[in-house]
Amino acid sequence: MHDNNEESRNDSSQNTKIKVTKDGPYIVTGNIPLAKQKIITDNKGFSLRWEEGVDYPDKEKYALCRCGQSSKKPYCDGTHIEMEFDGTETASREKYIDQAKRLQGPDLVLTDTQRLCASGQFCDRASGAWKLTKDSNNPNSREIAIQEACDCPSGRLVAWDKKTGQEIELEFAPSIGLVQGPKARFSGPIWVRGGITVEACDGTQYEVRNRVTLCRCGRSENKPFCDSTHVLVGFSDED
Repeated sequence: MHDNNEESRNDSSQNTKIKVTKDGPYIVTGNIPLAKQKIITDNKGFSLRWEEGVDYPDKEKYALCRCGQSSKKPYCDGTHIEMEFDGTETASREKYIDQAKRLQGPDLVLTDTQRLCASGQFCDRASGAWKLTKDSNNPNSREIAIQEACDCPSGRLVAWDKKTGQEIELEFAPSIGLVQGPKARFSGPIWVRGGITVEACDGTQYEVRNRVTLCRCGRSENKPFCDSTHVLVGFSDED
């Protein structure tokens, strides 16, 4: 875990990119590792930790399904053309920090951009990230609040050290995870980690971040990012 900064994220993403194509797939370049990532719950059903699953073969370039209907998930098979998929990007181009609400605690600040929620639900355990932040002068509460924020796949939540003003992040190598919900209830978004550039179909770049989640059910209203709609529609990547 380290205090992250924008310069280091930009350095790590120089040779890796995800291109959002118009009404089509995500084109991934830079030999970015791809693996399933499963949410493991505790005995009360709360999201507790991540467990890596199946690794996919390394490829310099590959196309990931964005419409949610490919028969070769996670890869694109051209179904978006037949179904006339509307993949119009609607997400804000503002920086995360300019969209976020701030919750002040004694030792931590928690920033929260709710529209990015991907329903990983790590933030609900042990009374929740918000209450834990308010109690962050307690070392145990502080530790769990940081863990919950860092485990949030979408980057909706970020914990900040109040004394230094630095964000607290896990150090990810550039990689992509395919989220699998607990107990196979649903298949989640594409978890993009380690400062990978995400380029819109018009050629502009979204803010480079340590962690974001991209929609792969095809139904998000915040494209290209996930907005938790996969839970509502029961999206599954199993055919």
